[in-house]
Amino acid sequence: MGGHVAERARAMGLRTRALIRGGSDSRLLDRLGVEKADGELIDPESLKKAAHGVTIVIHCAAKVGDWGPVDDYRAVNVRGLEHLLNAAENNGTLRRFIHISSLGVYEGRDHHGTDETVAPSTTGMDGYTLTKVEAEQLVLRHIREKKLPATILRPGFIYGPRDRTVLPKLLERLKAGQVKYFGSGEQLMNNTFVLNLVDVIFDVLDKPETIGQIYNVTDGGLVSKRDFISTVATLAGCQVPRAAVPMGVARFLTTVSENVYRWLGKKEAPLLSNAKFKFLGLNLDFSIEKAKRELGYKPRFTFQEGMTQTIDWFREQGKL
Repeated sequence: MGGHVAERARAMGLRTRALIRGGSDSRLLDRLGVEKADGELIDPESLKKAAHGVTIVIHCAAKVGDWGPVDDYRAVNVRGLEHLLNAAENNGTLRRFIHISSLGVYEGRDHHGTDETVAPSTTGMDGYTLTKVEAEQLVLRHIREKKLPATILRPGFIYGPRDRTVLPKLLERLKAGQVKYFGSGEQLMNNTFVLNLVDVIFDVLDKPETIGQIYNVTDGGLVSKRDFISTVATLAGCQVPRAAVPMGVARFLTTVSENVYRWLGKKEAPLLSNAKFKFLGLNLDFSIEKAKRELGYKPRFTFQEGMTQTIDWFREQGKL
């Protein structure tokens, strides 16, 4: 989503710098006139150069995934964040720091209107979500101890044009006819269109009273797993899935798959992991009332509008 943030910043006439890892495709940034700073979160020296003179940091980089050693995620999502915080704080020019977290920090259970008063969980989580919790704790500690002018945003499943993670895999499985619902498929999603999230980021920047605060961010409308997947399938011209796996069977197969893959020392994720079960099986309804109340947040794009833009982009890129 970093490209969308940079695009909005440049449209507002803001001088913008992006941290770029070696070998990354930076053609979009070049077209936007974004300054590029070579480096990565695990390289503290590169961050010192990237942060020089910076007044606003929007931190949306992370190691994303649902499998692998926790320390691989911690190296980027926690220790890398600490390097970035130190670099930003020590340059003497920082005015705002926006940390993009995740609704995944909440306990891996069914949620029905869960809001920010509910504490994150640190048990039974995969490496990504656990280290997102630890990253939040680190930011909050810097807010308390170093007066870091930070705000934490917790989006749900981020989708939109240029997505390179979940949607491409979902589209592949839809085209292969391999998608099944878990249970009824009526469990709710926590979808967040990337441009709705970008709106919130720049709204927060204008409100100093949001320093030290945490906000859940979703599209607002209630969208079930069945609605989500059938919409993607229809827009992409794929057959809408009908088959379903009983919830008890899905839970059992997930547990067995994870245990077998760990025992075998597999580096790739199993077909059924706890993260995939959360995506397909759990009711993920989170309250955004705080963002509405304190930020005046009114999602500009509905799920249908956001997903239409997203699939149109995939089609234009020849990815369907």
